[in-house]
Amino acid sequence: MLLLFGLALLSRPAEAHESRPCLLNISQTDDLHFRVSWKTPPRTGPEAYPVGLELPADWVESIPVQRRSLSDGELEIRSVAIEPGTLDGSVVSFPGLAGYGTEVYVRVTRLDGSSYSELVRPSRPRLELSGERGWRQRSLEFIVMGFEHILKGADHLLFVFGLLLIVGGGMQLVKTVSAFTLAHSITLALAALGVVNLQPAPIEALIALSILLLGPEVIHRMKGEQSLALRWPWLVAFVFGLLHGFGFAGGMSLIGMPRVEIPLALLSFNIGVELGQLAFVGLLLLLLYLPLRRQLATAPLWLREAPAYVIGVSGAFWFIQRSWPLLFG
Repeated sequence: MLLLFGLALLSRPAEAHESRPCLLNISQTDDLHFRVSWKTPPRTGPEAYPVGLELPADWVESIPVQRRSLSDGELEIRSVAIEPGTLDGSVVSFPGLAGYGTEVYVRVTRLDGSSYSELVRPSRPRLELSGERGWRQRSLEFIVMGFEHILKGADHLLFVFGLLLIVGGGMQLVKTVSAFTLAHSITLALAALGVVNLQPAPIEALIALSILLLGPEVIHRMKGEQSLALRWPWLVAFVFGLLHGFGFAGGMSLIGMPRVEIPLALLSFNIGVELGQLAFVGLLLLLLYLPLRRQLATAPLWLREAPAYVIGVSGAFWFIQRSWPLLFG
């Protein structure tokens, strides 16, 4: 029953993965002035984006705010005067960030060429500007970001659970999870780097469809039947993993990030995703193969088949939910 309760939690409507970070670039233009560029993801409705920018009171704006609508978001540009020597220690706040499912990537560049960056999280929606930070600190921020992103993605986790039910344990599980990891790492990199740009809504619908298709495969395995997914689960995991990689990329945008920092950020985010995925698989293995294994073996048929129906019904619900706006506006 504990497993079914966990599945019930997972079967709630999945949140969209399009939670790309906001970008704040502060670049020094002369001894006194800085260019402040504030970019937020595209709005999904008539309302303003819920995350705002609040600069320190002693930063004096020298020109009116310039606003532009871009294909990938909304941009605000300011020119502010900051007294020399007061930049470090200034506090920048982000109203609306607390409790919202995104982050703010902040980068500061000075005239002497020095720069530093930091990732601001919803748990602490303000940043005290300081000096340069080491690569370990920056890497850890993106690892945590990736770890939390996968654990918040109920649809991704339900797909992984379906793969586990199909392949069981042993080397088959290792090969299947490895194929899924390789596939979504490829498309995560391509999408995050902007090499491939796909609309998130169709991708999310196809991810839901991949979950829906796993439900019947679990039933086939329980009945001893054969299918493509049961013969070559690693191939199915790889193909659908390409879709899921685009979904992971919704939690990370490298556009606007300096090229020198992209490899570390991308690698760290992917490591975080893998750690979250491995933690989830490890927990499932403990539940399925230790306390629940004997109980499930002697349980009624409807109870043993319940996980497969949870997977299929959840996938069907999400597919309809995400396809409806595409088909009917």
